[in-house]
Amino acid sequence: MNVRVRGIYATALTRLLSDAGVDVVQASGPIEARFDAEFPVERAGASVETTDDQQGVGVSGDRETVERVVAELRDLGRDALAWADPLPVRAVYAGEVTETLGSGAVVDCGDGEGFLPYSNSDERVETGDRLRVQVIEGAAPWTDGRPVLDGAVAVRGELLTLVRGGSNSSTASGPAMLDVVAADPHEGWGVSWEGASDDASFDAIADALAAANERAAAIDDALAGADDPADAAPTRQFDGGATTWVWFGRESRFELDAVRRDVTTTMAGHHRVKAGSRSASAAVDYVEALCDDPGSDGETGFPFAVTARQFGPRAGDTLRLGHGKPDGRLITLGRADVQSVDADGTVTVERSMSAGGEYDGLDVPKEAGDVAETTLKEGRWWYPTVYRDGDGTKKGTYVNICTPVEIFPDTARYVDLHVDVLKHADGTVERVDDDELDAAVEAGHVPEELAERARSVATAVASALS
Repeated sequence: MNVRVRGIYATALTRLLSDAGVDVVQASGPIEARFDAEFPVERAGASVETTDDQQGVGVSGDRETVERVVAELRDLGRDALAWADPLPVRAVYAGEVTETLGSGAVVDCGDGEGFLPYSNSDERVETGDRLRVQVIEGAAPWTDGRPVLDGAVAVRGELLTLVRGGSNSSTASGPAMLDVVAADPHEGWGVSWEGASDDASFDAIADALAAANERAAAIDDALAGADDPADAAPTRQFDGGATTWVWFGRESRFELDAVRRDVTTTMAGHHRVKAGSRSASAAVDYVEALCDDPGSDGETGFPFAVTARQFGPRAGDTLRLGHGKPDGRLITLGRADVQSVDADGTVTVERSMSAGGEYDGLDVPKEAGDVAETTLKEGRWWYPTVYRDGDGTKKGTYVNICTPVEIFPDTARYVDLHVDVLKHADGTVERVDDDELDAAVEAGHVPEELAERARSVATAVASALS
């Protein structure tokens, strides 16, 4: 059981998974130097890749390996949340084109929608077409993207790729490599060699080819008994493995800091700052290269004031409210104007409200001139929003209970835990949506430990408001 790890969490996850008995392979040069070790260059049972927004990782590959890795990651903290992707990478579908866009087509795969770039299809694609596609790139549930599809069915790997109906690599090393490993690609499949094969041993390449051939045979068996896409779409025709997305909350990021600190110099809030922006990530690397012990006393040493002053948010900026849901979705509650940023991590923002409808739970109308003032504090498990009319009269307060708030340069991020506390204009305090939290626990979206924390926080907030 082994994995390939990439991204800003690579050092911590290499240590974490290695200690758990999961072998790390194909390590990058910086990781080999940091661990002062050589890692095998061989086929990985799964890959662990940091998401583009750096909020978490995608784990994709053989189902057993994915499940083992995800179990380790969920143990990092109460706010490490995981969601299985209904369209796993490597799965093959008979899909139906439902919409054509400028650069590609939206394809209904039955388990969900994917995106087929025109460049990934040999034929012109039109709405209503039914065709066979394979998932080659996933999309985290908290993003707006769709999984990326390809019209070619292949067994893709870091060492080599087999393409169904393809031809063998035409490079000089192609035929020679097959001669050296004394093996051929599965009948009806062509092989091409990936960059990592240059550093791999012949035994590792032979093992990778054998594993790829086994998967190719499994795909052939599955598709041999499958209906033509014209008759079957939309449906899954080959399982492919598993893809799971893991979002790291604030507590989990600080736990990753502690794991990384056992390996190399790690400032307090290392992963928390890196997740905020690319420029902040580069600054962390610079600080750690200069200092042997740059404030590495855990969460209490996190330099929020310096981080906000350097990268934002600052008074006068706008800040999005990234309202994560326990099922993995992300809802942006609009942009708010930053009124103030305090050194203790408190950020106050305001939004001008439009007329129409009512404020959820408060049952009072939204009117022109209303203002919503939200007070966010880094690391706090709740935040209040006070609604006032144009004259400044309070219309009610809504307190969201959530995972610890993280205030990045342009977004405040958390996962809403359903249960909320309201204070009406007449002073009445009401606790709502406990049933939704219970349902999220039942559905497996919220671990019981996290739910208990949410209930405890709600009780304390309701008492304080009464």
